Amino acid sequence: MINLEHAGHSDYSEFDIARFVPEQHTAARTAFARDRARVIHSSAWRRLAAKTQVLSPTAGIDFARNRLTHSLEVAQIGRELANSLGVSADLVDTACLTHDLGHPPFGHNGETALDNWMANFGGFEGNAQTLRILTRLEPKRFTRDGESVGLNLTRATLDASCKYPWPRLDGADPDAKPVKKFGYFLDDEPVFQWLREGSTPRTKCVEAQLMDLSDDIAYSVHDFEDAIVSGYIDPEILTSKSGHDSLIRQVVEWSGDSFSGDEIGAAFENLARSRKWLDRWDGSRFDQAKLKNFTSETIGKFAGAAITATREHAASTKLARYGATIIVPRDIAAEIAVLKGIVAAFVMTSGRRKPTYQKQRDLLTEVLEALWADPIHLEPAFYADYMSAPDEALARRAIVDQVACLTDQSALSWWKRLCDVPLF
Repeated sequence: MINLEHAGHSDYSEFDIARFVPEQHTAARTAFARDRARVIHSSAWRRLAAKTQVLSPTAGIDFARNRLTHSLEVAQIGRELANSLGVSADLVDTACLTHDLGHPPFGHNGETALDNWMANFGGFEGNAQTLRILTRLEPKRFTRDGESVGLNLTRATLDASCKYPWPRLDGADPDAKPVKKFGYFLDDEPVFQWLREGSTPRTKCVEAQLMDLSDDIAYSVHDFEDAIVSGYIDPEILTSKSGHDSLIRQVVEWSGDSFSGDEIGAAFENLARSRKWLDRWDGSRFDQAKLKNFTSETIGKFAGAAITATREHAASTKLARYGATIIVPRDIAAEIAVLKGIVAAFVMTSGRRKPTYQKQRDLLTEVLEALWADPIHLEPAFYADYMSAPDEALARRAIVDQVACLTDQSALSWWKRLCDVPLF
């Protein structure tokens, strides 16, 4: 008899499609298609529509991407990469759809505020929060003891969604310092160990690598597009000789010195040689089309280069799970860094944005402190977590779980209600 949960995925085993709590199904859907549906129908997924990508949905710029539209674009790129490399498109698609579920209000800026508040209690990281949502907070399945296992996704899907498969602290080194990016909180370690069973420590599966690459491509190209349309970047500045050296230094610094100034300079030139590169922007339909065509061409260029390089280096034609390493040519990685660095220089680290960022962090901190002082305001599920917490760390985690799930607008509303202050 054909296993309907496995049909269509010859490169994936029963081990890969196992769920933390076993389930039986009769509908003719594959396990990974079922996972994808569960994510799309989740409340955590819907909330992404009102969460910051680069510009907040509350900023009055109605065309800018939010976390949900960004995730859809990441998933579209991921499906193309997966199909081209012969791995499950549904699996990579789902990993892409989930990759930002754990982001709190106000994007990475909000992440900083929550991490600071939890500095002595395990910290906060959006990717670790994603795993927590998928395996605990988004209710769908429970153990016989009544413990939530979240959406109860397959092992392969959870592994593909894990961008940083390591903890905040390396338990083997008592002197280790916390890392900025990590994939799980300590109280979620049991499910993390389950999903990573049989894998090499700190090694990402192919599907997670494709999710990561798709995110980088979408983030670099689409955020660059939004920054131009919203007036933060003038294309003429990027092709002008004036200030060019300074901009290259900023991009090198933003990349963590992963590339030399010469590499970044060459990447600038490569991008500018595109037939679709804009040397001006006036908002006309002609310029809008040219910008859109530049983004399309650039996405195709980045994805195509990675597909070709990966195929050339792969030892086998079966890449699923741990069958290969996704290769991004260094010159392509430098071009991705240029686009991301430009957005960072002109938007995220721009002086004109700093007062807003500080207000956002202050707002979230005040909401956290207000809930800590009077947790009765927590929603019932989070209040139950708070009341059953055995120590301060988990009590604080319950409050952070509540705040992290808020949208930008609901965070503003909670701030006004709890802190009794007018909105800024």
